[in-house]
Amino acid sequence: MDCRPNCGACCIAPSISSPIPGMPEGKPAGVKCIHLQEDFSCEIYDQRPKVCIDFQAEEMVCGKNRQEALTILNWLEKTSG
Repeated sequence: MDCRPNCGACCIAPSISSPIPGMPEGKPAGVKCIHLQEDFSCEIYDQRPKVCIDFQAEEMVCGKNRQEALTILNWLEKTSG
């Protein structure tokens, strides 16, 4: 599965412990990455960090739409910690 254009769920729901440009401590779960734009696209997509590159879109994680992706990723974040 390819990433859904202008979804951004993986830029909001999960915590990221790796440094992100402009967010040297990473980001907490549920906090929007500072590079996520109004249209839910990534401002630094071509220079995004490895943790973002390594995320693999899959229907079991991303669901059938953006809202399902947010719900699933939020649930995974809560149950993994």
